[in-house]
Amino acid sequence: MDSNDIKQLIETKLPGVAALVESDDNVHFAAIVIGTLFNGMPPLKRHQAVYQALGDKVGREIHALSLQTHTPAEWEEKTGTGTR
Repeated sequence: MDSNDIKQLIETKLPGVAALVESDDNVHFAAIVIGTLFNGMPPLKRHQAVYQALGDKVGREIHALSLQTHTPAEWEEKTGTGTR
């Protein structure tokens, strides 16, 4: 798997989210996932939703995943930009 594969998987399984995924070695990944589905959701539940979307690939093709999850408002506040 590469970064684009993971991005597509997250965005397919969690409609309405935007995922930014990077990796230097296609084994260790960093992802930022932004979506309204995270509104009112605590951080642990957000991470669980993303891990559920990735299924059994975590621990296999995805050896490690650094994950940030934000609502669009949180992302805009953090970066001063939109999601796309």
